[in-house]
Amino acid sequence: MTFKDQILEGIPNQLPQPKPFDANINHAPKRKSILSKAEETLALKNALRYFDKKHHAALLPEFKNELDAYGRIYMYRLRPDYKMYARPINDYPAQSKQAAAIMLMIQNNLDYDVAQHPHELITYGGNGAVFSNWAQYRLTMKYLAEMNDEQTLTMYSGHPMGLFPSHKEAPRVVVTNGMMIPNYSKPDDWEKFNALGVTQYGQMTAGSYMYIGPQGIVHGTTITVLNGFRKIKKEPKGNLFVTSGLGGMSGAQPKAGNIAGCITICAEVNPKITQVRLDQGWIDEKITDLNQLVDRVIKAKAEKETISIAYLGNIVDVWETFDKANIYIDLGSDQTSLHNPWAGGYYPADLSFKEANVMMADNPELFKEKVQETLRRHTAAINKHTAKGTYFFDYGNAFLLEASRAGADIMAENGIDFRYPSYVQDIMGPMCFDYGFGPFRWVCASGKPEDLAKTDAIACQVLEDIKKQSPPEIQQQMADNIQWIKGAQDNKLVVGSQARILYADAEGRMKIAEAFNQAIKNGEIDTVILGRDHHDVSGTDSPYRETSNIYDGSRFTADMAIQNVIGDSFRGATWVSIHNGGGVGWGEVVNGGFGMVLDGSKEASKRLKQMLFWDVNNGISRRSWARNDEAIFAIKRAMVIEPNLRVTLPNLVDEDLLNSL
Repeated sequence: MTFKDQILEGIPNQLPQPKPFDANINHAPKRKSILSKAEETLALKNALRYFDKKHHAALLPEFKNELDAYGRIYMYRLRPDYKMYARPINDYPAQSKQAAAIMLMIQNNLDYDVAQHPHELITYGGNGAVFSNWAQYRLTMKYLAEMNDEQTLTMYSGHPMGLFPSHKEAPRVVVTNGMMIPNYSKPDDWEKFNALGVTQYGQMTAGSYMYIGPQGIVHGTTITVLNGFRKIKKEPKGNLFVTSGLGGMSGAQPKAGNIAGCITICAEVNPKITQVRLDQGWIDEKITDLNQLVDRVIKAKAEKETISIAYLGNIVDVWETFDKANIYIDLGSDQTSLHNPWAGGYYPADLSFKEANVMMADNPELFKEKVQETLRRHTAAINKHTAKGTYFFDYGNAFLLEASRAGADIMAENGIDFRYPSYVQDIMGPMCFDYGFGPFRWVCASGKPEDLAKTDAIACQVLEDIKKQSPPEIQQQMADNIQWIKGAQDNKLVVGSQARILYADAEGRMKIAEAFNQAIKNGEIDTVILGRDHHDVSGTDSPYRETSNIYDGSRFTADMAIQNVIGDSFRGATWVSIHNGGGVGWGEVVNGGFGMVLDGSKEASKRLKQMLFWDVNNGISRRSWARNDEAIFAIKRAMVIEPNLRVTLPNLVDEDLLNSL
């Protein structure tokens, strides 16, 4: 069968042969056993409902074995035989070009070069899933191939509920992931209901089909590292940044360190993913011996090198060894998947990777104890370095939160706040998000590198034109992004689809998108798919990350994210998504996202202006109401640019008056 035939087949009438377990692939760890006997039966019934009854007798023992062996039913037998990657948009069987674009993005999320655990349909973060099983993938792709522009596909946590009548201006797909009744969002609730096959953790861009590989976070990390060094008034050259994690998102850190120009040490316990990042060129060297690592860092400092080094081992050993060796760390952070601490997101010290994986599944309570013990050690070592002058920040991975829950010495003197800031509090919030700058991204649906090069040039020209008229308050942001886009090709950031990311405000996003749409109309480039990370100005309510610099008491509310996705849906998004969880964990955050197809039409031009303006200014208005000075400046400027925008502004109270009480 051809690729198109297999897509149109959906769930096959005749079952394919079982597939052997491929040990060469980076697989998800076994999930802990959490279901009762009755719930195991329910999970099997839930899985079998995707298949004709004639197949149940053959599939039942197979699915039972998967549930016992892996803690989940992935339906490995249903994995397609074709190569998984983002094909040119015209290669997809589709009645709707918008639907074909979504198929392209789904396959990009599952590309072996992109996905962390591709056979388990997990894109990044240890549990950030596109689907829960391969039947969902097959059925979704079939629906997308058959739908027209007056239908909308409704996705319930990976399950395609079906095609419903709508209209041409409606989203083609509406995605929800993990939307639980509030009292059922504890970590074990995810384990249970995911094992039952009724919900999933979509992370941020995994379950919304907008992941573009580590490049998606490289730019944000580069901006963070650059501004981190600016904050401590140091040049990156010859100075040291220490962190950990080389997975889907965290793998961007060493590349970002190279672009910023510093020495980066990034620890990782998984040998497979470490080798992948080395082979991809995202790290320069790999070291397995701590003494050798110390010597190498001393040399790099002496010669003021720009270099990224992966240490294959536990990050705690690095912090402790560097303290004893008196290696001065300028910037420190962590980007292990601590949103998922008990299921492979963070590994305990003094255990091998294999030993930890066995304990995780077979003795989860002891594993949790070991993780929390390691978090206490980790924090103690960081505290020793910060006492010497190291600037440490939480990189939005729930490190501070989980360290506090482990009883680590991580709290400030008031016993309420953390000892260290979130990077959003200190860097990205006031310097970027409050001004409306966030991770705007696009994918060239033709798959042609030359189209990406043309879009880079278009975006650069647009930004340079805007910068000439920009106020002083945002000149640095404009300059950083122009420098980024000029070096994007040289830095070889593409993994998977021909994609690009840069930080832009509403004006920049709209003007870049309009320039793309005009270039498509003129035949200079083919279709472009717009999107962004949920980690942005407006799409995410996350009290320990995206909204950690909201100080009016509203950072634990989720109105902004919900309003964002509702507003995007009726202003012209091609697809929208809303997720429980992402980045800092299940039950800890709500994320809204979108995708938009540009086809060179007048309708696309209208949609991009309406939606992109709202998508950014929704967040600026909320940040302004929280009395953030930069956001007040930005929303006042937006109201001058757009007369139809009228936002409620805060009246500021004299602090002396309050202090007089």
